[in-house]
Amino acid sequence: MTYKERTQDIYNQIGQGKLMEAFEQYYAPNVVMTEPNGTREGKDACRAYEEQFLGMIKEFHGMEVKAITSDEENGIVMHETNMDVTFQDGNRVLLEQAGVQKWEGDQIVHERFYYKG
Repeated sequence: MTYKERTQDIYNQIGQGKLMEAFEQYYAPNVVMTEPNGTREGKDACRAYEEQFLGMIKEFHGMEVKAITSDEENGIVMHETNMDVTFQDGNRVLLEQAGVQKWEGDQIVHERFYYKG
């Protein structure tokens, strides 16, 4: 399976409501995740953040993968996605983001997300 196919699988799983299953399968123990509001280091810290995010969602309306491209030789995947969610406070939002993943073997060791914060 190529890195691009692995990333597509991640987003297929997210679209099926399996974000944490995809996280456990594809993220390395030493993963670093960076986004506009901070950086988390290690799978435990990243897992806690993802669980907190999921806890804020009242309803998931869908997701769209706009683009995925990869540099297979160097283990780099870039993706552009959006998610339509309603938060616990009733606010419905279209979350748009782009990201860059660095893969080593079968797992992501670094991922940076770009979005309007």
